[in-house]
Amino acid sequence: MAPKSDKKSRSALKDVVTREYTIHLHKYIHGIGFKKRAPRAIKAIKKFAEKQMRTPDVRVDTKLNKAVWSKGIRNVPFRIRVRCARKRNEDEDSPHKFYTLVTHVTVDSFKGLVTTTVDTED
Repeated sequence: MAPKSDKKSRSALKDVVTREYTIHLHKYIHGIGFKKRAPRAIKAIKKFAEKQMRTPDVRVDTKLNKAVWSKGIRNVPFRIRVRCARKRNEDEDSPHKFYTLVTHVTVDSFKGLVTTTVDTED
C-alpha cells in the first residue's frame, strides 16, 4: 500500500471569485435535433459552469438566455463568452454555501481570448 501523502486538500470553495470563459457551444450541440438545440445549449452552459466553479447551484442570467436564443431554437451561436461569478448564498435554508451566476459578455471576436479572472469591486 502506498504511503499517505501530506498534500493539502484543495478547497476551491473558500472564496468568492469571478472568471470569464469562452464556451464552444457547437461541440455540445453537434448532432442534436433542431428543436432541442437551444435548450440543450443552456443545459451545457449550466453543466460547464457547475464543473468549473464547483457549485451545484447555477443560475443563468436572462441576457445570456436571450443571447443563446437570439438566432432561434435551431441556430445557436457556435461560441459564447460568459462571466461566471461564484457568490455566497444569502438563503439560510439552502444546503449549499455558494451559487454561480452566469452572465453574457459581448465581444466582437473570439480570437485570442483566454480564461481570465475578473477583479471584483465589491
